[in-house]
Amino acid sequence: MSTHEKVFSEDVQEDTVLENLGYQQELKRSFGLLGMVGFSFSIVTSWTALGGVLIVGVESGGPPVMIYSWIGISVFALAVAYSMAEMCSAYPLAGGQYSWVAVLAPPKIARGMSWATGWLMITGILAMGATNNFIGANFILGQANLSFPSYTIERWHTVLLAYLIALISTGVNIYGPHLLDRISRFILLWNILSFVIVVITILATNDHKQPASFVFHDFQNFTGFSTGFAAILGLLQSSFGMCCYDAPAHMTEEMKNASKEAPKAIIMSVYIGAITGFIFLISVCFCIGDISSTASSTTGVPLIQIFYDSTGSVVGACFLSSLIVVIVLVCANALLAEGSRSLFAFARDHGLPFSSLFAKVESKRQVPVYAILLACAVQMALNSIYFGTLTGFNTVISIATEGFYLSYAMPLLARILSWFTGDVKILSGPYNLGRWGIIMNVVGLSFLVFTSITFNFPTLAPVDSGNMNYTSAAIGIIGLISIITWLISGRKDFTGPQIAGAVPVLEVRATELLDNLDEKLAEKSETKD
Repeated sequence: MSTHEKVFSEDVQEDTVLENLGYQQELKRSFGLLGMVGFSFSIVTSWTALGGVLIVGVESGGPPVMIYSWIGISVFALAVAYSMAEMCSAYPLAGGQYSWVAVLAPPKIARGMSWATGWLMITGILAMGATNNFIGANFILGQANLSFPSYTIERWHTVLLAYLIALISTGVNIYGPHLLDRISRFILLWNILSFVIVVITILATNDHKQPASFVFHDFQNFTGFSTGFAAILGLLQSSFGMCCYDAPAHMTEEMKNASKEAPKAIIMSVYIGAITGFIFLISVCFCIGDISSTASSTTGVPLIQIFYDSTGSVVGACFLSSLIVVIVLVCANALLAEGSRSLFAFARDHGLPFSSLFAKVESKRQVPVYAILLACAVQMALNSIYFGTLTGFNTVISIATEGFYLSYAMPLLARILSWFTGDVKILSGPYNLGRWGIIMNVVGLSFLVFTSITFNFPTLAPVDSGNMNYTSAAIGIIGLISIITWLISGRKDFTGPQIAGAVPVLEVRATELLDNLDEKLAEKSETKD
């Protein structure tokens, strides 16, 4: 069998899997394994994500907390990633977490639990896109401040530039979907090369490195809270840096041989992220200057200040920062793609208001245009929080990370509950953990619950209206919207994957099932004729 015939055969098999789950193939399968690893790692990109929120770690414990928490977070993240890879292999759907919950949770709570997971998942993905836009804007404006010290960065500058990044990503997603795989392969190479260049440059040029005791022992606390509480707050940086590895799951309907390749992409992105993030953190911590002046840098980005302090050159610092800006801009494009596919999938299952609109796929380019526009609008709305509060950036980081972590927790919880109720389903995909699956589920869930609680704590003391962490309020609003929409339409219309054994769980409307059956019979009849 030729390579072309093999790929065609794999695509047909994946389309059949999708049809058995109750959906028609509408999106174009253009991603291979390398492209999807690049796509996923462009979103995870732990080392640049850690650099983008370095201010959180610098203020909350300093280098020791940043490094040791990263090791712990990476280990526990692998337990979550392996669990999700197994589920993704069995159910390769763009809905990802909420689709898995719909199938795996005990029948009595499956639909409601799936609905809640969908809202949490979408909140996390869209908020992460908004956070990434913030990071991109901060890096660009930080370079402007470094080059022209008389320039003062205003909050509204950051928000407007974040808007521009979102709009550019929207244009690429709508008019250049055929370029996503090529861009993803390019950015994987760019990412690794940039990492090597940044690490080697700052280590080679910095002639005033910190001692090992500073990096691995000396605790720094600028939060105003106690030492122990500050260390817990420092987990946010590492948690944000190791996030979004579910991205391949939401792109499975655009992947070739998704059942086998998507799980590999999930796991590989975590391993690559953990290693690069660890090396990057140690390098940066040895090269950091005075920690208080770094934290209060006029650039607004401590990493840019570290680049400048290490190289002693504005041009050198801007060059290293520009390498990261390219990664952040591509990440913005990938996060918008992931977010729009999640919205499309949820709307396809009647999970959103005006679902019929957001579930539409533009026939020529084979992309969900209205879902892309909605994702862009929500990202811009979240960026607008920065207009009203100084800690708006941290708040959106917390919303993004908590939304993701809670959505990760739900399918693991569903799997564990099904073991106790006797409704456990065998995950028969090509990627299977066997008896280790439930162990990974328990470890991963424990980690996710603990970290999700910490995301709601304020990051500075004394606490006032200006530095309050509004994550719990934001998640509460999302929860309220979820409940209201469930009562109005969700409990009647929401469907989800339709497979043998899952159909009674989801209580799919009989009329829809009959319509689908009639369509399939008609298609078979036409084929015979």
